[in-house]
Amino acid sequence: MSSFYKPHRKTDWNYGGPKWRLSRSKIDLFVQCPRCFYIDNKLGTARPPGFPFNLNSAVDHLLKKEFDIHRAGKTAHPLMKQYGVDAVPFAHDDLDVWRENFKGIEHSHKPTGFTVSGAVDDVWVNPAGELIVVDYKATSKDEEINALDQDWHDGYKRQMEIYQWLLRRKGFEVSPTGYFVYANATKDRKAFDGKLEFEVTLIAHKGDDSWVEGTLKDIKACLESKEIPAVGAECDYCEYRKAARDVQQAHRQKS
Repeated sequence: MSSFYKPHRKTDWNYGGPKWRLSRSKIDLFVQCPRCFYIDNKLGTARPPGFPFNLNSAVDHLLKKEFDIHRAGKTAHPLMKQYGVDAVPFAHDDLDVWRENFKGIEHSHKPTGFTVSGAVDDVWVNPAGELIVVDYKATSKDEEINALDQDWHDGYKRQMEIYQWLLRRKGFEVSPTGYFVYANATKDRKAFDGKLEFEVTLIAHKGDDSWVEGTLKDIKACLESKEIPAVGAECDYCEYRKAARDVQQAHRQKS
């Protein structure tokens, strides 16, 4: 058995169990594919996970340390000055909890009974007292990154909007505009020399969290149903399961 993929979790972590929570990533899974979401959260069999990108984690960690220096000094980071963002990193007693995986910002959503949570990368604050949600991203592409205009970027945008929704539920004034701090490892250097060099850009996103409440109600209806829901329109996992099932059935018929 794989030491990385354990498909069947303990029932305590399934919907209805005492340890189940609706995380930001689970909400996005529902948007991508209600069937995969149901099989995961109701039936207790998870999708195979993606492999962890340790380089991305290292970039996230170093960016947090860098912004924390300015948080302690109540000063603007040079990137903020470069892009004309009038803000400083936000200091709050709960910030470390908000940024911790499997904890994050939590909200008890009374209409559904869900505990909704999400771990944010960073939070800034502007002179008006509005919080600004910030998400770190790392990649390595030849082209300059200055926009989130690909279909798969929609998940990034939903991620930010859920964080904005969570902070508003905590009673904070939240700016509709959040930022992605995008670190792009350049490949045009003469040699590796044991180090990567990154070009860091700031990409603004004007969020709209109006979809969240309706989606939570849809998730509640999905989880309370005894029927396995429809496949997501572009779910590769469901497409693979169907293809594998079909080819096995065809093989049996020939045997």
